[in-house]
Amino acid sequence: MKDKILSASRARNILKSAASTKAIVIGDVMLDHFIWGDVSRISPEAPVPVVDFGRENFIPGGAANVARNLAAMRMPAELVGVTGKDPAAKHLHQLLTQHGIGCKGILSVPNRFTSVKTRIIAHQQQMVRLDRETKTEISPSATRRLLSFVNSITSDVAAVIVGDYGKGVVTQLLLDELKKLCRARGIWMSLDPKPIHHLDLQGLSLITPNRKEAFELAKIPDATKNSDPLKDENLMKVVGTLLGDLKPAILLITLGELGMLLCQAGKQPFHIPTQAKEVYDVSGAGDTVIACFTLAIAAGASPFEAAILSNHAAGIVVGKLGTAVTTPEELLENLQN
Repeated sequence: MKDKILSASRARNILKSAASTKAIVIGDVMLDHFIWGDVSRISPEAPVPVVDFGRENFIPGGAANVARNLAAMRMPAELVGVTGKDPAAKHLHQLLTQHGIGCKGILSVPNRFTSVKTRIIAHQQQMVRLDRETKTEISPSATRRLLSFVNSITSDVAAVIVGDYGKGVVTQLLLDELKKLCRARGIWMSLDPKPIHHLDLQGLSLITPNRKEAFELAKIPDATKNSDPLKDENLMKVVGTLLGDLKPAILLITLGELGMLLCQAGKQPFHIPTQAKEVYDVSGAGDTVIACFTLAIAAGASPFEAAILSNHAAGIVVGKLGTAVTTPEELLENLQN
């Protein structure tokens, strides 16, 4: 069934316009490492499956995956963040270059691990994940170096996306200075929040929590659920609290199999059912949502159009194994089906 709010021709124009805009993605960059294999027996040493190695691949993760999503949809992106001085950092830099992502704003910091997440997958199921990373906050001097780089390249930037994954790059100092810069220059600013950080998130253009994060941000227990999000009393209470306290221009709550909720002050929340036909892997789906929504807004889309487009994009990527992205061609085909 075709969307009545966003036609394929309108989506095509949005995606075309996005190619002539530019975004900065700043936050916790990672390297996603996938090991694929098969399981046919249990180890005699312990009651655990033995995975026979088949293949492996590496993909930019975290904020780097947000930039990868933008690049896949043909929006130029500059990535700003921190790595260690290690082989993983070199590998990540190579991958970013291959994807056409600008990475001059990535700062190498001694005595710090580049975040690497290793997932072992057998028979289309993730068996275990191993994280190798440093989570301590970066120093104020490192933060100022990142901000100085951002300040030097914002003259032709339409949007800034902040990817907070709790690895130490997104600090209150970074956030406060970015908000000042974006307000002064009329730049759209999106953020995917990490409630455990307790940062001041007031006055952003867009925040994109999932249901769990939204309840944590609002400090309200998630005691109810309803198949119709608009009839979920606690969820509606969360929406009111976040719009009142944080005052974002747009609050977009992702709801997994229930789709997403587009919320703006003074307007009724708008529920968008999921477009996913089959769900294989939700890894990175939130990255796709914030990337696609921001891209669409930067290209002149309305919030409703941006939400519809990002919902279709998320529906595509969860149908793929691993941290996935989508392309303009896939999006347009999906909209027409």
